[in-house]
Amino acid sequence: MHQLDASGVLFLFFKGLEGGAMRMNRRPLIWFAICWVLGSALAAGLNSRGALLAAGAAALLALAAALCRQASWQLAAACALAVGLAAGERLWADARNVTELPALLAAAEAEGPRAAYAAEAVGTIVSAVEVDGDRAVFRVEAHRVRAAGVDAAREVRERVLVHVRLAEQPEQAIAAAWHRGDRVRLAGKLSRPAGASNSGGFDYRRYLSSQRIHWLLSVQGTAAVDPAPGPRWTAAALLGRVDAARAWLGARMDMLYPSSQSGYMKGLVLGIREDLDPEQFQQFSRLGLTHILAISGLHVAVFLYSLGGLLRFARMSREGILLILMLSVPFYVLFSGASPSVIRAGLMSVLGLLAARMGKLKDGLHLLAAAAVLMLLFDPFFIENVSFQLSFIVTVGLIIGVQPVRSAMPQWRRGKPLLDLAAVTVVAQLVSFLVTIYYFNQFHLLSMLANFVLVPFISFIVMPLGAVALLVAIPWEPGGKLLAYASHYANDWTFELVDRLSQADALRTIWASPPIWWVAAWLIMLGAIFQVISVWTGRLAAARAEAAAASEETAPLGAAAACIMVKDRNRKVSISFYSLLFLSLILLCYAYKPDILNTNGTVSFIDVGQGDAIHIRTPSGKHILIDGGGTLSFRKPGEEWKERSDPFEIGRKVLVPLLLKRGVREIDLLVISHLDSDHIRGLKAVLETIPVRSIWWNGTVKESEDAQKLLRQALALKIPMYGVTAGMKRQLDQETEINVLWPAANASSEVVKLEEQNESSVVLAMRLYESTFLFSGDINSETERAIIRNERRHSPLVMNNLSVMKAAHHGSRFSTGREWLDYWSPLGAVASVGAANNYGHPHPDVLSRLAGAGAAVWRTDRNGEVRFTVTDEGLYIYDKH
Repeated sequence: MHQLDASGVLFLFFKGLEGGAMRMNRRPLIWFAICWVLGSALAAGLNSRGALLAAGAAALLALAAALCRQASWQLAAACALAVGLAAGERLWADARNVTELPALLAAAEAEGPRAAYAAEAVGTIVSAVEVDGDRAVFRVEAHRVRAAGVDAAREVRERVLVHVRLAEQPEQAIAAAWHRGDRVRLAGKLSRPAGASNSGGFDYRRYLSSQRIHWLLSVQGTAAVDPAPGPRWTAAALLGRVDAARAWLGARMDMLYPSSQSGYMKGLVLGIREDLDPEQFQQFSRLGLTHILAISGLHVAVFLYSLGGLLRFARMSREGILLILMLSVPFYVLFSGASPSVIRAGLMSVLGLLAARMGKLKDGLHLLAAAAVLMLLFDPFFIENVSFQLSFIVTVGLIIGVQPVRSAMPQWRRGKPLLDLAAVTVVAQLVSFLVTIYYFNQFHLLSMLANFVLVPFISFIVMPLGAVALLVAIPWEPGGKLLAYASHYANDWTFELVDRLSQADALRTIWASPPIWWVAAWLIMLGAIFQVISVWTGRLAAARAEAAAASEETAPLGAAAACIMVKDRNRKVSISFYSLLFLSLILLCYAYKPDILNTNGTVSFIDVGQGDAIHIRTPSGKHILIDGGGTLSFRKPGEEWKERSDPFEIGRKVLVPLLLKRGVREIDLLVISHLDSDHIRGLKAVLETIPVRSIWWNGTVKESEDAQKLLRQALALKIPMYGVTAGMKRQLDQETEINVLWPAANASSEVVKLEEQNESSVVLAMRLYESTFLFSGDINSETERAIIRNERRHSPLVMNNLSVMKAAHHGSRFSTGREWLDYWSPLGAVASVGAANNYGHPHPDVLSRLAGAGAAVWRTDRNGEVRFTVTDEGLYIYDKH
């Protein structure tokens, strides 16, 4: 995702919602915060020259506002200063956010993205140590680093992310004994984090860079780690004690709840999300409920309300209560994990309590503005954090939008709590909708219902019950278990409801990530709608008061005149409201179908490592997926302890997010070339997430677990499956035709078992406009010759001067033979291979044969995703590098 898009979201929301809601001179702190966020966002999304130009433009706008008397000279100067200071702070932070190992960096950039160097590092552990299966992960502030043959040992201050691969199960206990604040000496391989290899994919290098991490250190076994106790009173050591306390409380929670609930309750009460079941998290995510599992403003409010109630029960003075609440907030923030959302809520709470104690408490917007500036002053990289953006955007929306929306609802006394909750839910959904589709590309139509029912139930019943049970269990375990037992049924009911609602896939919508102009338009539209509703309800209330007064003075005639006056005053407001509503619907339609007028075809060879995944969009907007990649596993019996709670799975982590981001709402044709794991393992997540209309495969079965699971899953979903053979054709639209070249037709119509699948791969030739593509699975040269003989004998295709072919079997030495190349005469070839793979793909002989045939070569290990755009005028290539 482009960084301007990500970092500009927060500014645009502030700007869009605040634009018509206030006069500048009445809200100086808020305008100062808006300009600070603007300056920080500009510097994050542009280079230094662009940021300076933008800051200059902002200063001119402030000058214009002052000249037009929209703002005082003092405020205009403060706003211009805010933009300049925020941009300068971010640029200064970027300039300092570089590695202190320049020689190693130069060598790594020269050698390639997968370069790794034997290295030794000495430093301090500065994060909690996470042990999961056969891996331990933590961060080290290195004081000395030596890379063999590149950098001599030198004093540095380099933050490194350490991955320790555990060789034996007893090493889990050894790694669990390491703590934040310990000094360590490590020996391993130092490498750069991977960047985004697919267009719009997750950029791990940029993510770690925002946390000031530029290197990964891979360590084999605990024997390569030499820990020692560090100083007791450093910040890291003190935070290490917080980690130990959180772990101890987490263990108590494990004792209070069954395994199916303990991870959920630890996330809910303590902010510990490492033990949360991934499938359970996915269900909550589909309904837009993950904010419940993240400690945020609601949790802080419940904590303060409960503690305040206890202090009032103890008959403390108001000043004493406010002081204790202020002092307790930082401890709660630390014990709940100190995520950006809870830091924001904690800062707002402390500022609000301080202002209340001083008798200067204003509205929540001032507290929010102050919290935003303070957080960005502390760390300007916060603006790139999704949690930070979502927390502030939703909070701004609630502060500005709830009151007008609630005032437009019926003013029933009996149903007031439910109406208040409905107003909060509606506004929160409208505001968070943008972030939901921008980052997560899904929105469930039952999300509003789920939030309306479950948020208050979980926040005011389940979470307090869990927290009280945990506190009681510390001195009195049976009492804690008794309280926890009451919430077991509540959790079961919650999980059952979430499961049932999330299974309504027909109501789950998929959205492509919208462009930045759409983001701006949607936020401005929301702000304008809230403002119109506020004006409309205000005028209606005033007119009703006037009508009531007139009816008392002049009886029926006065009342009739007042009614006419009410209608006349609100006619213009109604026109504005419905106009804005209409424009909003147009925006929604565009966001849902952004490519409705796009008649280009695209063929994308997605980088899924050592595997295949090819996404095709036809000129009419149909979607084809050929294979889904897959990470191979070589686990042996007795190594179950190595299994991670949330293992990396190419379909769930790479392929599905990319397809969703591109707005693939359904796959018209899924082609399974053959049933080897490196082609199909990622398809499980695809079938779970995106509707598939039909499947082509080679008509065989295989005994492997992956193949059995995939075929059963497709049958359970009632997806039509067709075993294809040479000679079959399909016309998807006027400009797209697919021809099946292999496997050969089978005399029997029965599905046969076949363990060696490569030579039975589905081979397709596809025409898009006047360009042709060849997808050849994992066949070898012998099968290639058989296909040529078959084509020459039965149905010769006029496909010489092929546009692009997939190098068969990832560029294996025994595939893509000279006769194959002579027959097709490709202009280019793509090798879908994993970086530093153990098979030597693509083989030098294949590269030599392709060069001899005059074919351009693209490799996913070096070029990342390779995408071809096909139009009626020709073929265009895009690759990331």
